[in-house]
Parts: sequence; structure tokens; C-alpha cells
Amino acid sequence: MAIHKIKFFTGRNSRYLAEKIVASYGTTLGDSEVLCFSDGEFQPRFNESIRGCTVFLIQSTFPPTDNLMELLMLADAAKRASAHQVIAVMPYFGWARQDRKDCPRVPIGAKLVANMLQAAGIDRVMTMDLHADQIQGFFDIPVDALYASGIFIPYLRSLNIPDLSIASPDMGGAKRANSYAKLLEAPIIISHKERAKANVVGSMTAIGDVEGRNIVIVDDMIDTAGTICMAANMLMDKGAKSVRAAITHPVLSGKAYERINESALQEVITTDTIPLNPEKDTHKFTVLSVADIFADVIERVHNYKPVSPVFFK
Repeated sequence: MAIHKIKFFTGRNSRYLAEKIVASYGTTLGDSEVLCFSDGEFQPRFNESIRGCTVFLIQSTFPPTDNLMELLMLADAAKRASAHQVIAVMPYFGWARQDRKDCPRVPIGAKLVANMLQAAGIDRVMTMDLHADQIQGFFDIPVDALYASGIFIPYLRSLNIPDLSIASPDMGGAKRANSYAKLLEAPIIISHKERAKANVVGSMTAIGDVEGRNIVIVDDMIDTAGTICMAANMLMDKGAKSVRAAITHPVLSGKAYERINESALQEVITTDTIPLNPEKDTHKFTVLSVADIFADVIERVHNYKPVSPVFFK
């Protein structure tokens, strides 16, 4: 089977991660630029031939709007430049929380994004820790949904935490927490929350043994950090020895950094799918890179090797 030449490109806000991924793969980024107009319109451009190439576009969609549009336009440009195949590497998939109609007269944003990516000419998507695994079914193209547990589990084992328990910050994350608990041979705790409104938690309680445990809360993202901080404080109030968090996507909007620094959280272990704000106090954060995982999967996909060995839940 013929293997086409591979080229990597990135959007503007994901260059920091794209450079790590291509370095891990053993190559460099292709030459591209974005022409910006005074009204906010922009035009991506490839400055080298990609005819007949397998093109990997590395772009996390944070904040989602401009970065998604840039990815769509890069894909369209690649197709029009006769690329053999266009693969979107989206470490953070924006709009993933909108995976269903949870109230009347609202969109299903994740499905809309899937439709737009396919309409733009994307042939395959690689992402990590989707908010809901069923989003893969919104696509009619292959989706490689990777798991950050592949880097979180070894790190947590290296800490040799005694009396370890794994916690979910809500009922929706119970499956993820259970996977971590099995791999770490630790008991599980489920936090039950009631939301007053979007991004605002009304009340919270814990299901499971908390007293005397060193607890790691696992989740796919931190946005305003309201839930995770409330859970950490609640668990400490119930007698936990310590509380850490292992969160894949550090969205960290609003006063999230301040809430984390004021909370009972001892450490927040996260990844570089989204960069931390360099102007904020990040002394509680430990950042693990996803570059090697994505580079490995890219190599396997490009050379028609099985991807299943990388899936570490």
C-alpha cells in the first residue's frame, strides 16, 4: 500500500503544542501563514506545495470560535490544493459539552461542529478525552478519541500516594473515575451535585468512604473551577487527608485560577491541550504533555499500523 508524504501545519494558537508533536514525531512544521484584515476576517495560506500529501492540521479549538474557523479554512485550503488526505488533530474539541438537547429549543453544538469539519473536507479526526464518548458517533469519518489516562496513570503511580481514592466531581464522570480506580486499584468516590444554573453549582455531597483518604478527582475539563473546588473543599470537610485533581483540558475561564489557589486542592495535574495563562499564579499546577501520545498515533495512522495499543483507559 502506497504511503503518501506527510506534512504538518498548525493554527496560530496551537503552535506551542504543534511544535512539540512534530518534534516528537521527528520532523518540523510546514510553512503556512494567516493574512488578517482590519475587520477581523482572516485567510490562512499554505506557502508550500501539499499536492498528494497527507496533511495533518493541529488545532485545539480554544477559545472555540476563531480557532474552529481557522481549522475549517485550513482544511478547505488543503483540499483545494489537492492534498491526498486531511486529518484534523484537535487535542481539545470545543463545543463537546453540547452533545444533546438538555432543554427545549437549543442546538446540539458538537454535532454541528462534526458536520462542519466533514463539510470542510476533513477525512479523519484525532482528539483527546471527549466530554462524551458518543460524540464519535456524530461523525461519518474515523475518529481517534484518545485518553489522557495514558500519561496521568504513570504520574499518579510515581507519587506512591497512600490510602488513595479516586473521585468523580459529578455523576456524569463516574465511568471515567471507575476506569482510573481499576487501573490504580483504588476505591471510588462519587460527588453528587445539583446545579442552580449553567456554571453555578447549588449543592454537593459525596457517595463513598472519604475519611482518612488521599483523593484524586478526575475529570475531562476545568472551566470556571466552581465544581472542582467545591468538591475538594467538601471532601476535606468530610475528613479527607488531601485532595488533588487530574484534569485533561484546562479551560480555566473567569476566576478559575483564583478559585483553585484559594481552594483545598493540593495539586492540579493537567495537560497542554490548552496552555495555562502565563499571567496567572500556577504554582498548584503540574502540566504533562500529550505530544508523545499524538505523535505515536499519527505515526501509526500514517503507516497503517493498529492504533488500539495506544488506547489506555
